[in-house]
Amino acid sequence: MSTILCSAPSSCSDAAEALQGFIDTHPRLVVLTGAGISTDSGIPDYRDRHAQWKRKQPVQHHDFMQSLETRQRFWARSLIGWPMMRDAKPNTAHLKLAEMERAGHIPLLITQNVDGLHQQAGHQNIIDLHGRSDRVLCTECTAQYSRDQVHFWMLEENEDFKHFQATAAPDGDADLENIDFSLFNVSTCPICNGTLKPDVVFFGDNVPREQVERSLSQLQQADALLVIGSSLMVYSGFRFCKRAHEWGIPISALTLGKTRADQLLTLKIDASIKNTLEQIK
Repeated sequence: MSTILCSAPSSCSDAAEALQGFIDTHPRLVVLTGAGISTDSGIPDYRDRHAQWKRKQPVQHHDFMQSLETRQRFWARSLIGWPMMRDAKPNTAHLKLAEMERAGHIPLLITQNVDGLHQQAGHQNIIDLHGRSDRVLCTECTAQYSRDQVHFWMLEENEDFKHFQATAAPDGDADLENIDFSLFNVSTCPICNGTLKPDVVFFGDNVPREQVERSLSQLQQADALLVIGSSLMVYSGFRFCKRAHEWGIPISALTLGKTRADQLLTLKIDASIKNTLEQIK
């Protein structure tokens, strides 16, 4: 594995040169993105550069579905966290990948993110591996609602929670603690009174099989896999590196710090994502 480490991202050109060479040599890339590409848009990531959790682990699928207490905590914190995520804008890294797609370099982008920023940047061929946070589903009758609509319902039913403030956390969450979440009224589906859940794959849930199969089919035809902003600690993303390695497909990672796939990489670029991609031609 060739490794490029840039301790001063604003002045380091080695990272961009290495990535440019990888793209020139492998012009048709499947790209896999993680939370690190959206931090420059103001959306926090989950892990530090050692791939350790920065805060408590996100909500678990089983807990959300089985526990009203968990849903109360989730939706109460979302009153603060969702507007911050909703109002985030694509940064130049998202825009550069959309430009590369138009130039024919990216036949498929797979994202672990649920923020929709790649679409806002103009990217077309995307698999939202973990869903989209701007949609809400009823787990009973499968009715679909916009996240803004559900957010409005929750605000209307919880006047006493409107004044709370907290630091934004990943994926529309917020670090709101030490309050009585049992007082929070959780809205239910207006059609069947079923449980409302963001259209995302929570931890402990499974990525839809058809999305995985489509991604692997495209990967098999690509010149290389480029990972951007992911520690790959979650298997849903790591599986693509594992399979690429088995198929003899080169893998490059542009991300800050450790990844689960470090031993599988052809090229590791430990540098600022935004500053590096801005220099790609």
